[in-house]
Amino acid sequence: MNPIGHHAALIYTMVVVSASDGNMSEKELRAIGAIVQTLPVFRDFDEDRLLATSQECAAILDEDEGLDAVLGLIRNTLPEHLRETAYWLALEVALSDSRVMLEEIRVLELIRRALGLDRLVSAALERAARARYQTA
Repeated sequence: MNPIGHHAALIYTMVVVSASDGNMSEKELRAIGAIVQTLPVFRDFDEDRLLATSQECAAILDEDEGLDAVLGLIRNTLPEHLRETAYWLALEVALSDSRVMLEEIRVLELIRRALGLDRLVSAALERAARARYQTA
């Protein structure tokens, strides 16, 4: 399996969550695009590579043990200081369509474990993400 860079690892994280329920919704895809366009971590990423990077991830997910392979790539690629960012991005995508499916919750837990994130840190990120999408 080819090595990937930190941009791809972050995109893979978002794609895994979006694809987890078998339906990459339009809202989730727009959220991924907006994140890549606006966050500082993607400042030096060529946005024209977003579709190809997403498709690379989807191709791996289609293989036997694909989810494990993608999680391994993410874990082995991301430096420690971007692991919380990756989890937050996963939460953003999961919440972007105003519903979090059971499959997404399961994948979020797998991502948390793969990244080795502390439960308290994860809970804080989850709470912040929920607060961001709260409605009146």
